Amino acid sequence: MNFTLKIWRQRDGSSTGAFTEYSVKEITPDFSFMEMLDLLNHDLIARGEEPVAFDSDCREGICGTCCIVINGRPHGHERGGTVCQLHMRSFQDGDHITIEPLRVGSFPIVRDLVVDRSAFDSIIAAGGYVSVKTGGAPDANAIPILKDEAEAAMDVAQCIGCGACAAVCKNAAAMLFVSAKLGHLSRLPQGRVEWKHRVLDMVTAMDKAGFGNCTNEGECEATCPKEIKMRNIARMNQQFLRAALTHR
Repeated sequence: MNFTLKIWRQRDGSSTGAFTEYSVKEITPDFSFMEMLDLLNHDLIARGEEPVAFDSDCREGICGTCCIVINGRPHGHERGGTVCQLHMRSFQDGDHITIEPLRVGSFPIVRDLVVDRSAFDSIIAAGGYVSVKTGGAPDANAIPILKDEAEAAMDVAQCIGCGACAAVCKNAAAMLFVSAKLGHLSRLPQGRVEWKHRVLDMVTAMDKAGFGNCTNEGECEATCPKEIKMRNIARMNQQFLRAALTHR
């Protein structure tokens, strides 16, 4: 399979970027998208050119670092998967593919397709953890939890913090990400103790980081590689209002 790639190249955050066109040939259909980029970089290095900088780590769809925008959509056109799980057989031979970084003001470009997503880290640092003593693993497992609550907590715990939700939202809202982290911890007994502090602190950190607010467009849910549901945002808003009215 042969493809024409239109890739965003930018030396650093202060430089002006532009799209550069490349051709890749004899791509095996079973190649992942990342393997195709690896082959492109191998050829660029062999020609003495600068390789394309992009993020990746696990290549198993669980780390969230590989999020780039492919033909206008974070993680590409297939639903419920990451870039590293996207295979070239899902494209047509001869396709033109546009590849660019996440376009979010709170994620400044570092180089080419790499962006700085430490804004998400600041939100987690504000309260995305359990600080009360919960005992060891056997003690925690001894706490009875309703099956529906446990399943709901695990559903949102799948969030990998890739940033696709913010990138696809017209408001650059990170509310799906934040609501997933809040929904995970507040549904479990170990995390329920601090829920008021947590929702107030994390939402405040989200606003401080420059993310927008949700206007119920639904792009985030449609794009999320772990298919986190928008109803978690409504739950987060309800919790925030309750906490703001009752917390001293």
